[in-house]
Amino acid sequence: MPRGFLARAVRCATVMQKFLIPLGACLAVSTLTASGVGAPSTLNGESIRQDLLAFQQCASVLYVAAHPDDENTQLITYFSRGRNYRTAYISVTRGDGGQNIIGAEFGDELGVIRTQELIEARKIDGGRQFFTRAIDFGFSKSDAETLRIWDRNAVLADMVRIIREFRPDVIVTRFSPEPGKTHGHHTASAILAVDAFALAGNPGAFPERLETLKPWQATRIVQNGRFGGSDAEKPGTISFDISGTDPVSGESFDSIAAKSRAMHISQGFAGFAGRGAGPRMESFQPLGGEPAKQDLFDGIDSTWARYSGDAVLSQAIASAISAFDAAAPQRSVPALLAIRAKVSPLAADPVVNEKLHQLDRIIAACLGLTVHARVATAEMCPGEAMHLRLEASARADVPIRWVSVQFPGNRSTERIGANLSPGTPESKETVQTLPANTPLTQPYWLREPGADGISTVSDPTLIGAPENPPAFPIDFLFEIGGQQLTLSTQPQAEQAPGAAGLTKLTVIPPVTLAFHSPVRLFAPGSVRTVQIELTAARPEVSGELALNPPAGWNASPASIPFRFAAAGERKTFEFQVTAPDSTSSANLTASAQIGNQTYGTRRIDIRYDHIACQVLQPQASLRVVSIDLTIRGKRIGYLPGAGDSVAECLRQMGFDVRILDSADVTPDGLADLDAVVLGVRALNARKDLPRLLPVLSAFAEAGGTVVMQYNRPEGAQTGSVGPFELALSGDRVTDVNAPVTLLAPDHAVFKGPNTITEADFNGWVQERGLAFPSRWDARFVPLLACADPGEQPLNGGLLVADIGKGRFIYTSLAWFRQLPAGVPGAYRLFANLVAPAQ
Repeated sequence: MPRGFLARAVRCATVMQKFLIPLGACLAVSTLTASGVGAPSTLNGESIRQDLLAFQQCASVLYVAAHPDDENTQLITYFSRGRNYRTAYISVTRGDGGQNIIGAEFGDELGVIRTQELIEARKIDGGRQFFTRAIDFGFSKSDAETLRIWDRNAVLADMVRIIREFRPDVIVTRFSPEPGKTHGHHTASAILAVDAFALAGNPGAFPERLETLKPWQATRIVQNGRFGGSDAEKPGTISFDISGTDPVSGESFDSIAAKSRAMHISQGFAGFAGRGAGPRMESFQPLGGEPAKQDLFDGIDSTWARYSGDAVLSQAIASAISAFDAAAPQRSVPALLAIRAKVSPLAADPVVNEKLHQLDRIIAACLGLTVHARVATAEMCPGEAMHLRLEASARADVPIRWVSVQFPGNRSTERIGANLSPGTPESKETVQTLPANTPLTQPYWLREPGADGISTVSDPTLIGAPENPPAFPIDFLFEIGGQQLTLSTQPQAEQAPGAAGLTKLTVIPPVTLAFHSPVRLFAPGSVRTVQIELTAARPEVSGELALNPPAGWNASPASIPFRFAAAGERKTFEFQVTAPDSTSSANLTASAQIGNQTYGTRRIDIRYDHIACQVLQPQASLRVVSIDLTIRGKRIGYLPGAGDSVAECLRQMGFDVRILDSADVTPDGLADLDAVVLGVRALNARKDLPRLLPVLSAFAEAGGTVVMQYNRPEGAQTGSVGPFELALSGDRVTDVNAPVTLLAPDHAVFKGPNTITEADFNGWVQERGLAFPSRWDARFVPLLACADPGEQPLNGGLLVADIGKGRFIYTSLAWFRQLPAGVPGAYRLFANLVAPAQ
């Protein structure tokens, strides 16, 4: 579905520090985390009390599964909100290989969306979020395949790193490490978790960074429920009730968990209702470590005595909680400062250091102490000056001295020396330079080319983090009761209420580049014009634009000068590109030289109401394909489904493509078309399709061609797929190298206008196809068969039925992946599919 469908984003900020404090511990004071958004003055005392209870607890639990939406959100809610434990979830992947029911984003862009959905989910259920570098490469039918593609040792190293940083007492897997009838990623996530549990405490395993990451041995690892593996319950399995009510909001854990799961809107969970109030028993099977008898934390000290060695600190915290007055939280500050003095000497332990930051935020919440760093615009180029307005204010009548503001990015300090008066903000204007080497805003795991199954991350300190740290962090230093507190934030741009757009600092280049299409087709040896658009982000920008052709391709001229007078100005430049004489597919990039700096990124804005606005700035590239291709017919109507880029690929093949809406699907509206192609999952996404299908069938009967791409069997708007009976299934072929057999090699679809052979299925990406039909009317002719290793062939990937003078074609092959990737054989076959029958 086009991006015009999207409503404007409401919130466009919230950058979390990587491992600062658990989100569940900062629900009441999240405004004082790295984002610095909002004001604690709106907090109620009961929320602060709950944060104190979380500070009191020192137990930690880590949940592990494969994808976003695999986690047990009620269990996370139970531990984080019910028992006040540090609770986190490792999603081994970011879900980049999944489906997207709300837009056209796939691959990297979908992974960013699903990352943000998990971040929003954790804000609701109180957990923290981690990831490994593993890439979701699509459905896998075995753990062996998954671990091979992921690079088992690399992902295991990531998981060990996260365990050593988070230091959980208990690790819980969603899935079984035993092979079963489930996604290979699921089983692999559990295998890796069991291995990491055993290795994280071994100083000889993955010794990198042991100077900062000490070995850590969790007490036990268990599997939650019986997902995958054997149905038999293992000896030592325990069960307990995870229902309850949040003490602050009065909301049931089930309701909170349902709202958390409902954040996975791209996966169809919008409005998820949960199971309803009442007891909810969960079972836990032992996978390693000390067995539990009744509770997962049997034998584990959850108090501060594990760090202080005695009960004195625990007693002081308990006394502070007992004396806490929700109506006057500032009265607790002296006691909390005394506790802080006892905690500070223990801060060499990473968990204690995290707890110290947590306590600072609790003290700030009690004081109503807020900080802001305001900037006129959210978008800055490296090396530019930022005019910042620094602000600090407090509600409480307690002596607070604003000492200074530090800028770690450029290693400068602004001395303040102001005493805060209750209800009277203090401010300071300053100009700071964004360092010239500041990287452009781009998710850290996408900054460098990765392998098929794992991202490349050169900075190991980022591994595990859900998103980038602030581009220009700012630390406010205060003296309160003889102690120094630091509150962190980042520059924020002011917005009108309800306005959409960015608020956090986003680092951009002075110009962005954009090719006019994702793919360009060439006849072998031919010369075609390639257009590239430059957009200026700053005035008075000039330089040289050049194409960087891959081996075997040529481009002229070598470069073109450009000059922009105003920000926002756009210009299109043309190059002549010559293709090689043979079939070839490669990436063509471009670069803009400005002074001694080179820029070559395009810009992608992702805006949905349920997540923060996201800016991606990947390398601008064009997939160029040298291919001997013949088309027949000229005019194609494209009826969008859930979102894909197939229509643009058809244009590149030489077709005149018209995007259809519901009103166009009439006999008169289709009269001038040769074919109609339905976008991916149109049956799932379009409520109007049931009434449009008879019109499309009549169009085919009159001599047109209708091509319906794959649909999921669940959630279809109609049980009817076409003019004849056809039943969908969840069957798929995930091996891109799976042999393809032409069942009817002499069929017209394989004969013209391009001659198709089994060689045309070489070089496919991610998967052969998905949701293959399981049965169909005899008037459908199955044209090809393929299967994953060791499985029976699936014959429903391409079904063709003659109807009247035309054709109705149903195909489960993954065209939406193959065509944008420039797979030559996919273009040749798809050109045949849309060709007129007569």
